[in-house]
Amino acid sequence: MGLDPGLRRLALGTLLAAYEGPVPPDWAVELVADGLAGHTLFGTNVHDPAQVAATTAALREGRADVLVAIDEEGGDVTRLAHATGSPYPGNAALGAIGDVALTRRVYEAIGMELAALGITVDLAPTVDVNTADENPVIGTRSFGADPVRVAAHSAAAVTGLQTVGVAACAKHFPGHGATVADSHHELPTVDVPLDVLRSRDLPPFAAVVAANAQAVMTAHIRVPALTGAGPATFSRSVLVDLLRTEYGFTGAVITDALEMKGASLAAGGIGPAAVRALAAGADLLCIGAKVDAELVEHVAAEIVAALDDGRLDRARVEEAAGRAATLAAWTRAATRAPSGGGTDLGYAAARRAVRIDGVLSGLERPLVVQLHAASTMAEGRVPWGLGPHLADAEEIRVVAAETDPATLRRLAGDRPIVLVGRHLHRLTGAPELVTALAAEHPVTVVEMGWPAQWRPAGVRAFVTTYGASHANGRAAAEALGLAG
Repeated sequence: MGLDPGLRRLALGTLLAAYEGPVPPDWAVELVADGLAGHTLFGTNVHDPAQVAATTAALREGRADVLVAIDEEGGDVTRLAHATGSPYPGNAALGAIGDVALTRRVYEAIGMELAALGITVDLAPTVDVNTADENPVIGTRSFGADPVRVAAHSAAAVTGLQTVGVAACAKHFPGHGATVADSHHELPTVDVPLDVLRSRDLPPFAAVVAANAQAVMTAHIRVPALTGAGPATFSRSVLVDLLRTEYGFTGAVITDALEMKGASLAAGGIGPAAVRALAAGADLLCIGAKVDAELVEHVAAEIVAALDDGRLDRARVEEAAGRAATLAAWTRAATRAPSGGGTDLGYAAARRAVRIDGVLSGLERPLVVQLHAASTMAEGRVPWGLGPHLADAEEIRVVAAETDPATLRRLAGDRPIVLVGRHLHRLTGAPELVTALAAEHPVTVVEMGWPAQWRPAGVRAFVTTYGASHANGRAAAEALGLAG
């Protein structure tokens, strides 16, 4: 016997699904017509602007107020520009510049691009305070390590997006910046007292609530003082007592992807995770990127079963679906004000973020060595580096831990070496390789990840871009005098 149609529609109204490919399959549109709250677009769904606009129009044929969400943070996390890299610097670069008005303009420009394509919710900005240099998943996605600075830029980013009619979703509550583990793969723990959270991690969330952010995303992190053994996504103390009661948030609480190990392993699967998140106070559940009709129906059936057996109260699910519907109504009613800037604004901003320690000289026709760095699941495989911007320089790509400094010195000959990397301080073999090269050869380092405090001895200059977007790469090449 099938699900009760009314309960199935209610359950679907709390779900953000996804699908593979550039054209929405029939099932994806049919589920929207049946009440599915919406879909999240990923890189596999994006080929070119005309195709994305056709995609969102097709989804709206299922239901006019369907939510169409995307992770478009600028910087290292981009879906629209996944094939080339973002034309905007990310949050770390904007935070380093320190111009709150610029941050607002950049996010306005991003929002205008999304709105023109029919995308209604940006799963951004990341408002985590990155206090752990070893953080493997936030890093350059953060405006910085200072809560006051992060709060100011977070509010500006939210205002920028929402001024042009795109709902902002600030993430990851109550703060993913102090972790040294990636919640895509495990359940990180932030074991600090609540007063530390209030002074260090929570100020940006207070700022985005005050800026009227339409949505806040949960973190799959464990904060024992609040969440006990489970993640914040399953914690009523976090989502209701802290976010809603203490901070006064009235918008939609959206979960991070429930397929992530930080949630699915903790609950015993995506379906049980959906039930626990709803019970805790979440309103809109991101299922993940690898989604098909069968998985959506499975999660909806799990929610209906929980309504039947008492694990979920119907009023709670109705409240959740109602908040998702309210978010959709906001996106339809929002005024899409014109914005200035565009990609030129992004490239100009990236140039302002570049920091140089040392002296840039004697860099004619260098050997550019890019050190391989794995991408996080949030970033995806997006091109990065100086390569696309070089005019008269040879570039090679190597793995730091597998590379002999003497071999690079022979390849360089009498040419200087420009060594380009991301998160060099924690990249296996990189600190040792840089130090060995610099001891006997002129070396300039370009750090395109989170810079930390590490500075290698003996290098001519250390250039920090605060990100690895296309805009950051061009800015670095220009600063070195190597741009074409």
